[in-house]
Amino acid sequence: MNDTPAPYPLEDAEKSRVVILISGTGSNMVTIAELIRDELPEAEVSAVICNEPEAAGIQKARSLGIHTDIIDHRGFTSREEFDVGLMRTIDAYDPDLIVLAGFMRILTPDFVRRYEGRMLNIHPSLLPKYQGLHTHKRALEAGDSEHGVTVHFVTEVLDDGPNVIQAVVPVLDGDDPQSLQKRVQLQEHVIYPIAVKWFIEGRLSMQKGQSCLDNKPLPPTGLKLDT
Repeated sequence: MNDTPAPYPLEDAEKSRVVILISGTGSNMVTIAELIRDELPEAEVSAVICNEPEAAGIQKARSLGIHTDIIDHRGFTSREEFDVGLMRTIDAYDPDLIVLAGFMRILTPDFVRRYEGRMLNIHPSLLPKYQGLHTHKRALEAGDSEHGVTVHFVTEVLDDGPNVIQAVVPVLDGDDPQSLQKRVQLQEHVIYPIAVKWFIEGRLSMQKGQSCLDNKPLPPTGLKLDT
C-alpha cells in the first residue's frame, strides 16, 4: 500500500538513494532521516517500507514528508514469497543503501545476497555477543559489566555481518532489562547516523567480508564509542 504516487523526484535522480525498513516505532528511522535532511544534501530517503500496517513509525515517516510503502508479511504464504515482494518494492527505488531500523523479519539468503555490501543493521548488543533476541535480559543474567549496541553490514548469517561501530554502555546496579534498553537506545541514535553518514560519503564499504573505513579494514568489533 502506497501513500504517494511517485517514489522518487526526478530532480533528485543524482542523489544517493536510501531506503529504510521498519517494523515498529521508527525511532532510528527518524534520527537517520533527520540527519540526511539536515546534513547530507547529496542524499535522500527515497522510502520507508514497513511490514506492520499499524506501526507508529509509518506516521512518523509521513510527517517527515517521506514516501511510505506497507507490505504486510501476513499476506504472503511463505518467507520466501514475502522477500520476493519486498525486493520488488525496494528495487523500484534503485537504492544505494538499505537501512534496517528495527525491521523484525529474518531475511532469506537470496534477499541478503541481492543487497550485500549496501545493507546495514543495528543490533542491541556488543556483537558477536548475544545474537538474536532478548539481549538486555541475557546481558544482565550473565552478570556483564558492560553492554551496548552494534551497527554492522548484513550477511546471510543472522547478526553476524562485519561490525562497523559499537557504543559501549555500562551496566549499573539496579538495572533491569527496561532501564538498560533505554540507555542502549540512546546510543543507537548516536551511532547509526554516523555509520549511514560514512556510507553516503563513500568512506564506509564492505570489502572481502570486512568492514572498511577509508579503505582500511576496521577491527572485528568495529570502531568503539565509549559512553
